[in-house]
Amino acid sequence: MGTFTLLEAARHTWKERDDVLFHHVSTDEVYGSLGETGFFEEETPYDPRSPYSASKASSDHLVRSYYHTYNLPFTLSNCSNNYGPYQFPEKLIPLMIENLKDGKPLPVYGDGGNIRDWLYVEDHNSAVWAIMNRGTTGESYNIGGENEWENLKLVKTLCAIMDEELGREPGTGEKLITYVKDRPGHDRRYAINCEKLKNELAWRQTVSFDSGLRRTVRWYLEHRDWVENIKSGEYRNWVRKNYEER
Repeated sequence: MGTFTLLEAARHTWKERDDVLFHHVSTDEVYGSLGETGFFEEETPYDPRSPYSASKASSDHLVRSYYHTYNLPFTLSNCSNNYGPYQFPEKLIPLMIENLKDGKPLPVYGDGGNIRDWLYVEDHNSAVWAIMNRGTTGESYNIGGENEWENLKLVKTLCAIMDEELGREPGTGEKLITYVKDRPGHDRRYAINCEKLKNELAWRQTVSFDSGLRRTVRWYLEHRDWVENIKSGEYRNWVRKNYEER
């Protein structure tokens, strides 16, 4: 419904203008789940497995329909898992950082073998900017980190980094790993082929996973005011106050 509202607003406001662009950011989850091999391509048939991914898929279809029905110019991107500064603390990487800092259990779904392709947020931003400026109208582009990690291996890597950052004995963090019941509709593996983006728009990732993880860990340790504001829910009052003033 949010995408539909934005599309309607753009259609009625822009009318016949040709100097505008509607860029829609989507997810690799719309493609479903991969086996042990293979990659999501731009031509991969949609196969969403959860209500969230189904809603994202429907948004993608709405955007394309406005292009064909109303000539609304658009570009679309499907990205892999993002990480980096300013990510809400309930997401995997910041959640693990916070729990490691506080000595709390590290919940790992199922056997921890689910695989995700991780993309540093600044690389995602540069890709979106490249698509908006140099991409072909009416086309979609996959944005990936080309950086697949099993969840359990990622958590153990974060444990080692946090032990180092906090001056703890190596292996301290791993003792907090706790296996919990798997999530319903939890896709096993995502992996993106982003050759179209790289070949057509000369985009490249610039942040290695080791560097990105360490930068992310340090950011959360150094920006406690922001983290606590989000965790407490206080930010909602700020948003509400600013909205009411407008």
